[in-house]
Amino acid sequence: MMNDELKSSRKARPRRSGPFIIHQSSFSIFSWPVRVYYEDTDLGGVVYYANYLKFLERARTEWLRALGVEQTVLAAKHQVIFVVRSITLEYLRPAAFNDELVVTVELEETGAVQIRLLQRVTRGAEELATARVRIACVNTATFRPVRIPRPLTDKIGKKT
Repeated sequence: MMNDELKSSRKARPRRSGPFIIHQSSFSIFSWPVRVYYEDTDLGGVVYYANYLKFLERARTEWLRALGVEQTVLAAKHQVIFVVRSITLEYLRPAAFNDELVVTVELEETGAVQIRLLQRVTRGAEELATARVRIACVNTATFRPVRIPRPLTDKIGKKT
């Protein structure tokens, strides 16, 4: 009986929500939830600046996965991978331990060999960081730029 009382008195842990997509005009904004862990913070108790790059990377990976694209399959079947060619990251406000963040991915442009994305990190309605990212498609053996495989461009869509 005491065990049942303990179970019923425990607070239910909130479930972590999965990815979601916000439709805006004819293109979508992909969103991925991120919880800030103690290991993500610095001595000042805020997210260490380099960890935002990890949050952005995870959101891009999950964006592709939500489109039905596994990067391991791209490498095995098409002999291509994506690499970050450039990134511009503006830090607007700090995030702290235990914050619930949302990282978004928005397609800005798809070229023959690269994709340009806009990514944001938010806490509620507050924008914490904004990044402009260019990823390039390269051959797995040579690391030279190659065309993005047609099946992938069909899934991503074209925005120029």
